[in-house]
Amino acid sequence: MDADLDTLATALYVTIDDLLKAAPHLAPWRPAVGIAPKLSDAELVTLAVLQALGGYTSEARWLRHADRHLRHLFPYCPASPATTSACVARPS
Repeated sequence: MDADLDTLATALYVTIDDLLKAAPHLAPWRPAVGIAPKLSDAELVTLAVLQALGGYTSEARWLRHADRHLRHLFPYCPASPATTSACVARPS
């Protein structure tokens, strides 16, 4: 366990969650109907920011790292890169 990474992840999550509550239009797009998400918008954006800050260019490599080192902070850690790509683009 890396206490510095835990502290950064927690601080990022709290900040992003507060920001998304204050400005919900900034949240990643989600369809109106369908299966309920396993990750909150704040968790999804936090994972994406941590990936960028960590310099991971491969989503698959990042998700393996997150699964090993951040599982205690994110009970559902996606196994597929398609899950986090929701942060990349919004439909028009």
